[in-house]
Amino acid sequence: MSRHRLSKKGRYIAWGTAAAVVAAGGVVMAQSSMAATTWPAQKTFTGRAFDTCTAPSQAAMKAWKADGYYGGAAVYVGGRNRGCAQPNLTASWVKAANTAGWKLVPIYVGAQPPCQTGTKSEKLSTSTATAASLGATDGKDAVAKAAALGMKAGSAVYLDMESYDVTNTSCNNAVLAYVRSFSKTLRDKTYRAGYYGFSTSSAKAVATAANRTDLPGNLWYALYDGKVTTTTDWPWNAQLYTGHSRAHQYQVNSKETRKGYTLTVDRDYWDGPVAIV
Repeated sequence: MSRHRLSKKGRYIAWGTAAAVVAAGGVVMAQSSMAATTWPAQKTFTGRAFDTCTAPSQAAMKAWKADGYYGGAAVYVGGRNRGCAQPNLTASWVKAANTAGWKLVPIYVGAQPPCQTGTKSEKLSTSTATAASLGATDGKDAVAKAAALGMKAGSAVYLDMESYDVTNTSCNNAVLAYVRSFSKTLRDKTYRAGYYGFSTSSAKAVATAANRTDLPGNLWYALYDGKVTTTTDWPWNAQLYTGHSRAHQYQVNSKETRKGYTLTVDRDYWDGPVAIV
């Protein structure tokens, strides 16, 4: 995700080591386990999407939609480590983008791993209890931020976790405690839990966790191989995150001009839930 955040160094480390991913077993705790009678139907998007640091102007969004290459757009709705100002991102912007046909993906940049290096981000405590408490707090904030923008119950919100050393046990345990608490809080408030991470680290930690309790039901993995797919390069057990629950960030920092408007974006292929507006 372009210059939005905190961990450019970690991004390129992950890029350089992307070939090192390994398959892992386990069965995902499906989003469908939620009480079907109380949940709005999932709004699913399948196709190309982009994410960029600051939400573009309405004019740029209109032009890019007319171009037709992308159908989805990710936006940074909040979080203590959100890296860019968002002067355009308002409820009226969301409504206009939705009316124009965009499928919107809300991202929340919460606390980052305690062992993460090379950034000035606010980090988690290595205490799992403290991390879990913060996960609940941030989960409530994520729902509030999404709702204020007109993203309704049933929407998916994706927690952004940057690269870190998953072999550091105390660090990894803190991250998973935070992620579980964040995801559970979203579900308690009738929002779908999603998660963004690197295939060699932060996404790998969730995908390969032996204990699947309260993990997010949708996984957006960064693997910069240029492949427009969520299946042929899926790094883990094929039974994980099936049923429209995956997204793949396959290229970063792509400078593109469409209908006269130039943006630098990261490219994604989507097959999962988005915001309900």
